[in-house]
Amino acid sequence: MRPPRRKSIPVRVGDVVVGGAAPIAVQTMTKTDTRDVRATLNQIAALKDAGCEIVRPAVIDHHAAEALKEIVAKSPLPIIADIHYDHRLALMALEAGVQGLRLNPGNITDRDKVEKVVRAAKERDVPFRIGVNAGSLPEEVHKNLREAHAVDRDDRERTAERMVEVALGHCKILEELDYGPGHIKVSLKATDVWTNVMANRLFAEQRAYPIHLGVTESGPVQAGSIRSAVGLGILLAEGIGDTIRVSLATSDPTEEIRAAYEVLKALAFRNDSATLIACPTCGRLEYDMVPTVAAVEAHIANLKVPITIAVMGCVVNGPAEARHADIGVTGGRGKGVIFRKGKLYKTVPQEELLPVLLAEIDQIAAEMAAAPAKEPTPAG
Repeated sequence: MRPPRRKSIPVRVGDVVVGGAAPIAVQTMTKTDTRDVRATLNQIAALKDAGCEIVRPAVIDHHAAEALKEIVAKSPLPIIADIHYDHRLALMALEAGVQGLRLNPGNITDRDKVEKVVRAAKERDVPFRIGVNAGSLPEEVHKNLREAHAVDRDDRERTAERMVEVALGHCKILEELDYGPGHIKVSLKATDVWTNVMANRLFAEQRAYPIHLGVTESGPVQAGSIRSAVGLGILLAEGIGDTIRVSLATSDPTEEIRAAYEVLKALAFRNDSATLIACPTCGRLEYDMVPTVAAVEAHIANLKVPITIAVMGCVVNGPAEARHADIGVTGGRGKGVIFRKGKLYKTVPQEELLPVLLAEIDQIAAEMAAAPAKEPTPAG
């Protein structure tokens, strides 16, 4: 049973609702040069196909801000402009029609400049994500952190507290300008998992704004996926988090989307794509299972139905251990066994196992897609 969600005030980003009773949204950043409109739009299209729901291009200069006009007009996903240092880029992004702004308090510290952006956003009803990174806190906060070491206080706890302090400072600016609830999302990210967890726990107690989760600079695909799964999983299991990004050092951002959905599926928050389970193999293995796993994984990559497929290594335990799978296989001694919900379905020659399995997957997926939609489960 999945954990109950923390109650948060929903925010609308284009046609996507973040927080409240809405599903936990999956998002990422484009990895193209935003000034290259064609490449950026192509990547956004690929991200949408992978299941991305919100996308965030980096706005590095006025040329990138100008490019947003065409990107926003043609994007199939809501656009959040990622702004650092120069508040004028935020103003240009708003003029371009973006559906959201991400501001880093550590990189735009002048309150007057922030207020100008808030007023312009208010005129267009555009929400903010206040994005605090442990590595880019304001200079006076870094100074206080250095001084804190002298009193022997835990560095992680102190950093987490300062991150929350900075986030609340920007929240108060928007609140004082009557642009608070319904217009604010917050993210507090650190590379260190425990700092990340502590900061988000602390903020969750302070405000009911939706929280965007991520472990920043988490690393390459394998290590970064594990670090992100741990960091996000702890918080999601406590009911904290309304939208997530898995940040990976990869040129293909669809890898981030796939990893994010696996995290949400593991905790039963989202189940709108295929799931592949496979045994780890042992000395009982009697057929070359690994290529079968790879072929099935590639075949189901773009399925948008909650089908579960099992590829198991032996007939001794396979069907029983994967009895919850919609369909599965095991093999050995020249034959392959196909089972459904743990029950024997058919036996085929080993060389026919994979093509028969893929055909059965397609048939079940088509039946699922054609079935009447179930009523959504409350977010909890």
